[in-house]
Amino acid sequence: MYKNKKSGIIGIIITIIILILIVIFSNGENGSSFLENAASNLIMPIQNGLTYLKNKIGGNDTFFTDINNLKQENKRLKEKNSELEQSLRELENIKTQNETLKEYLDLAEKYGEYKTIPGYIINKDISNYSKTIVINIGKKDGVEKDMTVIGNEGLVGHIISVTDSTAKVQTIIDTASSVSSMMSTTKDSIVCKGTLDNSSILKAMYIPTDANIIQGDSIETSGLGGIYPKGIHIGTIKKVTNTLNMTDRYAEVETAIDFEKLNTVLVITNK
Repeated sequence: MYKNKKSGIIGIIITIIILILIVIFSNGENGSSFLENAASNLIMPIQNGLTYLKNKIGGNDTFFTDINNLKQENKRLKEKNSELEQSLRELENIKTQNETLKEYLDLAEKYGEYKTIPGYIINKDISNYSKTIVINIGKKDGVEKDMTVIGNEGLVGHIISVTDSTAKVQTIIDTASSVSSMMSTTKDSIVCKGTLDNSSILKAMYIPTDANIIQGDSIETSGLGGIYPKGIHIGTIKKVTNTLNMTDRYAEVETAIDFEKLNTVLVITNK
């Protein structure tokens, strides 16, 4: 009896469910809306996800394309920059050459009475003891030992050794250098020697006891000694030091040439 009652209740429930489904599907529009809503709720999230993924992939493609374009542009700019740097170096070289040629012309005009060969310094040894320079001209250019070397402001030194393409110059500031000189005002003879302490100061010695030394007076080569021609400017008297013995007094001569900045020279081939 209990089983029959339970079976009857289940049958009623099933019947009610069937009736409800019949009512829903029998109403065409409402049934269709229900199915569409169910399908929409199920499918739309999937469709949205696929659309997002597609857009994301498309965006990445654009990103990588932009990266490649930037790399190519960067390479092109680097090449252009390298070309501009090369052009700048060439212009600097031309400027330097023009400045050197101008210095040569100025020197040639200033020392027009001499036959000269232009050259420029390729090495400097301006230490405490040895103050020599090496220039880029030698035997093949007509340079010989003991020839006088001058700069725009005055005397540089003389040739002490020569190769086919270079020459070594002992400057007047070398401690072993000794230049027969004279004071332009009084014409008194003196000897100018290089010093250890300063690369722009010469020591004027053997000053005649009756000579009147004037501070600021110009010192020139005297033409004595067989190396330097007469009348080449050496420098100016900067300071006079008197001693108890007049034969020992001396003066400091500041050289006309700034040896630290010296670059171009002329070698005098005639005296």
